[in-house]
Amino acid sequence: MAAMWDPFQEMDRLFGSFALNPRVAPAMPMDLFREGDHFVLAVDLPGVDPGTIDVSCEDQTMTIRAERTARSGEGRWLVRERPAGTFARQLTLGRGLAMDKVSASYADGVLTLTIPVSEEAKPRRIEVEHTAQPNVIESSKK
Repeated sequence: MAAMWDPFQEMDRLFGSFALNPRVAPAMPMDLFREGDHFVLAVDLPGVDPGTIDVSCEDQTMTIRAERTARSGEGRWLVRERPAGTFARQLTLGRGLAMDKVSASYADGVLTLTIPVSEEAKPRRIEVEHTAQPNVIESSKK
Protein backbone atom coordinates (compact mmCIF):
# COMPACT_ATOMS: atom_id res chain seq x y z
CA MET A 1 0.00 0.00 0.00
CA ALA A 2 1.34 3.46 -0.97
CA ALA A 3 1.84 6.02 1.76
CA MET A 4 0.09 9.36 1.23
CA TRP A 5 2.15 12.41 2.16
CA ASP A 6 0.73 15.92 2.00
CA PRO A 7 3.35 18.62 2.72
CA PHE A 8 0.62 21.16 3.51
CA GLN A 9 -1.35 18.99 5.93
CA GLU A 10 0.68 20.04 8.97
CA MET A 11 0.45 23.72 8.03
CA ASP A 12 -3.34 23.40 7.57
CA ARG A 13 -3.61 21.71 10.96
CA LEU A 14 -1.62 24.50 12.63
CA PHE A 15 -3.61 27.29 11.01
CA GLY A 16 -6.86 25.49 11.84
CA SER A 17 -5.91 25.36 15.51
CA PHE A 18 -5.44 29.14 15.59
CA ALA A 19 -8.87 29.88 14.10
CA LEU A 20 -11.56 30.90 16.55
CA ASN A 21 -14.07 28.54 14.99
CA PRO A 22 -12.69 26.41 12.14
CA ARG A 23 -16.19 25.12 11.28
CA VAL A 24 -17.47 28.59 10.35
CA ALA A 25 -17.57 29.01 6.60
CA PRO A 26 -15.90 32.04 5.04
CA ALA A 27 -18.01 34.96 3.88
CA MET A 28 -19.94 34.53 0.66
CA PRO A 29 -18.12 36.39 -2.12
CA MET A 30 -20.33 38.91 -3.90
CA ASP A 31 -20.46 41.60 -6.55
CA LEU A 32 -22.68 44.67 -6.29
CA PHE A 33 -23.23 47.12 -9.12
CA ARG A 34 -25.77 49.63 -10.35
CA GLU A 35 -27.48 49.13 -13.67
CA GLY A 36 -29.78 52.00 -14.59
CA ASP A 37 -32.47 52.42 -11.95
CA HIS A 38 -31.66 49.28 -9.94
CA PHE A 39 -28.81 47.58 -8.12
CA VAL A 40 -27.70 44.01 -8.85
CA LEU A 41 -26.20 41.86 -6.10
CA ALA A 42 -24.59 38.58 -7.23
CA VAL A 43 -23.58 36.15 -4.47
CA ASP A 44 -21.54 33.00 -5.12
CA LEU A 45 -23.22 29.95 -3.56
CA PRO A 46 -21.86 26.93 -5.44
CA GLY A 47 -23.18 23.55 -4.37
CA VAL A 48 -25.94 25.03 -2.23
CA ASP A 49 -29.39 23.42 -2.26
CA PRO A 50 -31.70 26.16 -3.66
CA GLY A 51 -34.37 25.16 -1.13
CA THR A 52 -32.12 26.30 1.74
CA ILE A 53 -31.59 29.83 0.42
CA ASP A 54 -33.35 32.44 2.56
CA VAL A 55 -33.28 36.18 1.90
CA SER A 56 -34.93 38.51 4.39
CA CYS A 57 -35.05 42.26 4.95
CA GLU A 58 -35.67 44.04 8.20
CA ASP A 59 -35.45 47.82 8.28
CA GLN A 60 -32.19 48.59 6.42
CA THR A 61 -30.60 45.15 6.92
CA MET A 62 -30.70 42.36 4.33
CA THR A 63 -29.77 38.86 5.51
CA ILE A 64 -28.84 36.05 3.13
CA ARG A 65 -28.64 32.47 4.45
CA ALA A 66 -27.92 29.22 2.65
CA GLU A 67 -26.76 25.72 3.51
CA ARG A 68 -24.38 23.30 1.88
CA THR A 69 -24.66 19.78 3.23
CA ALA A 70 -21.56 17.77 3.98
CA ARG A 71 -20.78 14.89 1.68
CA SER A 72 -21.27 11.62 3.45
CA GLY A 73 -19.46 8.44 2.69
CA GLU A 74 -17.01 5.89 3.91
CA GLY A 75 -14.02 7.22 2.00
CA ARG A 76 -10.99 8.93 3.46
CA TRP A 77 -10.63 12.64 2.71
CA LEU A 78 -7.44 13.63 0.92
CA VAL A 79 -8.31 17.31 0.43
CA ARG A 80 -11.34 19.06 1.91
CA GLU A 81 -11.48 22.74 0.98
CA ARG A 82 -15.20 23.22 0.36
CA PRO A 83 -16.81 24.02 3.70
CA ALA A 84 -20.21 22.62 4.60
CA GLY A 85 -22.80 24.10 6.91
CA THR A 86 -24.85 27.25 7.08
CA PHE A 87 -23.58 30.41 5.41
CA ALA A 88 -24.93 33.83 6.36
CA ARG A 89 -24.18 37.37 5.30
CA GLN A 90 -25.79 40.64 6.34
CA LEU A 91 -25.72 43.86 4.38
CA THR A 92 -26.75 47.27 5.62
CA LEU A 93 -28.59 49.00 2.82
CA GLY A 94 -28.95 52.71 2.28
CA ARG A 95 -32.22 54.57 2.05
CA GLY A 96 -33.93 55.12 -1.26
CA LEU A 97 -34.37 51.48 -2.26
CA ALA A 98 -37.69 49.81 -3.08
CA MET A 99 -37.26 46.87 -0.69
CA ASP A 100 -40.80 45.66 -1.40
CA LYS A 101 -39.87 45.10 -5.06
CA VAL A 102 -36.65 43.05 -4.67
CA SER A 103 -36.49 40.01 -6.97
CA ALA A 104 -34.21 36.97 -6.57
CA SER A 105 -33.04 34.14 -8.82
CA TYR A 106 -30.53 31.30 -8.42
CA ALA A 107 -28.72 29.82 -11.41
CA ASP A 108 -25.34 28.12 -11.92
CA GLY A 109 -24.40 28.56 -8.26
CA VAL A 110 -25.03 32.31 -8.21
CA LEU A 111 -27.82 34.02 -6.27
CA THR A 112 -28.81 37.24 -8.06
CA LEU A 113 -30.86 39.90 -6.30
CA THR A 114 -32.25 42.87 -8.20
CA ILE A 115 -32.98 45.82 -5.93
CA PRO A 116 -34.81 48.74 -7.55
CA VAL A 117 -34.24 52.36 -6.59
CA SER A 118 -37.44 53.84 -5.12
CA GLU A 119 -39.33 56.42 -7.14
CA GLU A 120 -38.65 59.08 -4.50
CA ALA A 121 -34.87 58.54 -4.77
CA LYS A 122 -34.64 58.62 -8.56
CA PRO A 123 -33.06 61.75 -10.01
CA ARG A 124 -35.49 64.08 -11.67
CA ARG A 125 -35.33 67.34 -13.52
CA ILE A 126 -36.95 70.39 -12.03
CA GLU A 127 -38.20 72.92 -14.53
CA VAL A 128 -37.26 76.50 -13.85
CA GLU A 129 -39.88 79.02 -14.87
CA HIS A 130 -38.69 82.25 -16.36
CA THR A 131 -40.78 85.33 -15.88
CA ALA A 132 -39.95 88.42 -17.92
CA GLN A 133 -39.43 91.61 -15.99
CA PRO A 134 -40.97 94.70 -17.59
CA ASN A 135 -38.37 97.00 -19.05
CA VAL A 136 -38.40 100.22 -17.07
CA ILE A 137 -36.46 103.10 -18.42
CA GLU A 138 -35.77 105.82 -15.95
CA SER A 139 -35.25 109.38 -17.05
CA SER A 140 -32.12 111.17 -15.95
CA LYS A 141 -33.98 114.57 -15.91
CA LYS A 142 -34.88 116.12 -12.61
